[in-house]
Amino acid sequence: MTTTTSLSQSHRILFLNTLAFTVCFACWTLNGVLVTFLVDNGIFKWDVVQVGWLLGIPILTGSIMRLPIGILTDKYGGKYVFSILLLLCSIPLFLLPLADSFFMFAVLSFLFGMVGTSFAVGIGFTSIWYPKEWQGRALGIFGMGNAGAAITTFMAPSLLNQFSVDDPQNGWKLLPIIYGVALLVIGVLFLIFTKNKKNETSTKTVSQMLGSLKSVRVWRFGAYYFLVFGCFVAYAQWLLPNFMNVYQTSLVMGGMFATMFSLPSGVIRAFGGYLSDKYGARKVMYWVLGSSVVLSALLMIPKMDITTAGPGVMAGKKGVITEVSQTNVRVGDKDFAINKKVEKPVDNSIFPTKNSWQEVVVKENQEVKKKELLAKGVTQIHFDANMWVYLVLVILIGISWGIGKAAVYKHIPEYFPTEVGVVGGMVGMIGGLGGFFGPIIFGYLLTSTGFWSSSWIFILIFSSICLIWMHRTVTKIMNEKQPELSKVMERESSKK
Repeated sequence: MTTTTSLSQSHRILFLNTLAFTVCFACWTLNGVLVTFLVDNGIFKWDVVQVGWLLGIPILTGSIMRLPIGILTDKYGGKYVFSILLLLCSIPLFLLPLADSFFMFAVLSFLFGMVGTSFAVGIGFTSIWYPKEWQGRALGIFGMGNAGAAITTFMAPSLLNQFSVDDPQNGWKLLPIIYGVALLVIGVLFLIFTKNKKNETSTKTVSQMLGSLKSVRVWRFGAYYFLVFGCFVAYAQWLLPNFMNVYQTSLVMGGMFATMFSLPSGVIRAFGGYLSDKYGARKVMYWVLGSSVVLSALLMIPKMDITTAGPGVMAGKKGVITEVSQTNVRVGDKDFAINKKVEKPVDNSIFPTKNSWQEVVVKENQEVKKKELLAKGVTQIHFDANMWVYLVLVILIGISWGIGKAAVYKHIPEYFPTEVGVVGGMVGMIGGLGGFFGPIIFGYLLTSTGFWSSSWIFILIFSSICLIWMHRTVTKIMNEKQPELSKVMERESSKK
């Protein structure tokens, strides 16, 4: 009976944790839609780099503060830390409608970005209520709060358009107020309906709690989380302007497409926790990192028209040009066929299309040598980067990262059972920095290369680094254990 009551209480805590995290995550990614709307409608004249900073600033706050918030959660319990966080972060959202400059918007974004630390609170507060065999699923369910990003990308564009019908200049100001009210209400509910519980490390000093951060394993987990969580947060904001610029979608349609990336990624996290419990987090991470490499390699191919040298026509013998036309060159009495350029319709094809032709480079009565070029070849390759194929690939990599987020955090209670808040906060901080640096890196890559898919090149490189690092670590562990395994096998053989 006690176990049933305890589990019921744990489920209630998990529900409230997940609800609070969902609302916090929706607020954390608010700038992705709001800033894009303000720039597109000419309300603020911010350039690409300024937009990148405004997208990244809330992510920065929520990242760098995860470690201290994780320590506070371990020391004082999640009920009071989470409640105070929710209530305080509503204040800058209520003040955001008063922002009339880049600096003021940036400062308030920095302050309400503290909602991003809710992950460190929720991870520590959730894991302490569940036994080891349940933690993968419990943390996966809690992590479904990432779907808050989908709520923002799906609902916020429509709300902004609706609010701006009567007042195009100031209608947007209602949105941050709504988000502030949501934080306020959830904060009060959390304070009333949750029960506090502290980790056994609450008696340790801060320096003792930070000792676990010396482990290289923590930083490796952080690198994985930089990819699967940080880059997820970055793209939850970056995909909206991406779709609008590359495929000329509307704000609402671009928001729906961004939602189709972030919603499955958030929801699938619970399934990722189940897979990690059943098959082991390491096997799951192999699949996640491998698929990230493959999918990012496909996504990095941009829409393009390439004109390059193609197969030309060369003289088969020495002689004098006696005739030149668009379709034929005669050297002496021998004819050489020339392919004329044929205009092909540009369709929305899935695969690249090719068009090749030759252009004559000689004149009549010109003497040519054997193997001399008569007509240069030209090949034109057109790739439309079909929007629907691109969307499917984006959804797939989002799902992969969603499973990976659960797998990374499955490791933490196993390797650091008494420092979940601290280690979870540190890993979360490193991962969150991906969400901060992502839009900034993507902005600089876009400026320097001139094409939007350059961001996926960064993902390909980083995914490959993570996969190689993990594989080398696993191989090293297996090699270290191999002598012991060999002895066991020899003993078993001798018995037979």
